[in-house]
Amino acid sequence: MTKQALDQRAVRRWLSGLTSGNRRWIQGTVAAGTLAGVATIVQMVFLARIVHLGVIEHAPASELAPYFFGLVLAIVFRSVAQGVQTHLAARCSEQVRRTARRQIHQHWCSMGPLELGQTSAGSLAREWIDHVDALHGYFARFLPQMALSLIVPLLILMLVFYLDWLAGIFLLLSAPLIPFFMALVGMGAEKLNQQHFETVSRLSGQFLDKVRGITTLQLFGQTESAAEVIQQRSDQYRKITLKTLRVAFLSSAVLEFFASVAIAVIAIYIGFGLLGYITYGPSSDLTLFSGLLILLLAPEFFQPLRILSQHYHDRAAALGAGAEILARLNEDEPAVSSSSDETESLRAMPSVPEPVTGNETIKLSAVSLAFRADHNVLRDVSLVIGKGDVIALTGPSGGGKSTLLNLLAGFLVPDSGDIHLFGMPAGSFAFGWLGQSGFLVHGTWAENLRLTSPDASDVAIETALRNVGLGSLLDSREDGIFSQVSEDGQGLSGGQARRLSLARIFVADYDVILLDEPTAGLDSDSEMFVLEALHKLAMAGKTLIFSTHHQALLALANRVLLVSGGEVKDV
Repeated sequence: MTKQALDQRAVRRWLSGLTSGNRRWIQGTVAAGTLAGVATIVQMVFLARIVHLGVIEHAPASELAPYFFGLVLAIVFRSVAQGVQTHLAARCSEQVRRTARRQIHQHWCSMGPLELGQTSAGSLAREWIDHVDALHGYFARFLPQMALSLIVPLLILMLVFYLDWLAGIFLLLSAPLIPFFMALVGMGAEKLNQQHFETVSRLSGQFLDKVRGITTLQLFGQTESAAEVIQQRSDQYRKITLKTLRVAFLSSAVLEFFASVAIAVIAIYIGFGLLGYITYGPSSDLTLFSGLLILLLAPEFFQPLRILSQHYHDRAAALGAGAEILARLNEDEPAVSSSSDETESLRAMPSVPEPVTGNETIKLSAVSLAFRADHNVLRDVSLVIGKGDVIALTGPSGGGKSTLLNLLAGFLVPDSGDIHLFGMPAGSFAFGWLGQSGFLVHGTWAENLRLTSPDASDVAIETALRNVGLGSLLDSREDGIFSQVSEDGQGLSGGQARRLSLARIFVADYDVILLDEPTAGLDSDSEMFVLEALHKLAMAGKTLIFSTHHQALLALANRVLLVSGGEVKDV
């Protein structure tokens, strides 16, 4: 299902689903807004009464004092109610956005690192941050205001009808025009906002990709063409943004026009009625109190609709962002091509696996996987690996070594057959993983090692670093395990960064460890340290399975498997 063809009704159903779990917050927001509306009406009643008594009846200050006190009390109560309304609206939005991000996170986990790697990191970041944040206005402002734009004007309309039914008719006739024109404007706003979010997602992804590949672009002399592409995308984003703003201003202008006309008509009626030029209906009964109160309430009658108009673009923004998020959630789950450069997986699994009981083998039964109909990467592979075995996978590039590792990890699902690690399905068993590119986050060495073992002690972290040959470097750093490292390994050589990633496996103490070309691209010193670290893991009884062409690694294994032509055979 493409984003363009995504049914808007499905987006609305998804937004409704988010609403249902947070309905009490929305109801509380509406209740607080209603109390603020009632306080506003009371405030206007006191104000009109004070003016009437002071101007017409020439009441002394002592008689006006209680009304002034009531006026101040109404203003204070209104402010408190509005504060509570804002607080409850913020809580509602917070809960909704947490739910949306939880759904996105669950989908990312179900996709796995291979499928997720096919999408630009910039697009994923925009969906996680900006698209989800775009839901804030819809749930915090627009939804509660929809109810308030009906409740508060209805209360005011009842009071105006009580005071003067002809003025009430003027308000009643003008009110439906505003939502009608808002709906017409909103139809275009929804489409524009969806285009806006699609454009900014593409721009974010392309900009991040260009920044990451700036060295390659410079080497091949393609920086100018890359800059032109970014400029064209930026200009397209600017045009879409201006169109969206134009629609937002148009919706506000439509509302203000009809509200102003309606208030002007009522003001003319009240003025001529008080002067005695209009004698039809209840106009002869108008007093300064009733006339002034109607004039004070007329803007307040349209105020909830004004606010709704201001927040109407929040609805369009939420629908646009929701279409992008739902398109991501509706993507088919993993069926992706093999990759030899997967990053280290940080799957949501327990840090330390449960003790193995019963089944003591890793077993593949008639496993087949094809990425194209005419090309089987693996065909009816059956394999048994015992606990504590050190298995080396070798064979030609593209033969299926990385694919086999990804199947064991649960990153890929076979077309047929079963895979079990010590009696547990692949993907449900905690394991250590080191891809061809180690995974680091910006922070300290300790923070990087605690990604998979949050409760690891400083001593355990230091021991793991020394086990992978980083002891001398650790001793040379003033901050020790709290030394800083960036996500691209700045401050460390490529081999040191790889060993820092490998140290996580020592901290977490996994029973099964999968490694994809652990010595690829390393210098001889780093290779020696990695080999020593793997030897320590093998001596500790860990089950090691790695792909390699390196002779020293092949010598470390007690079993070498050739992966080629869809088959896996002992060498």
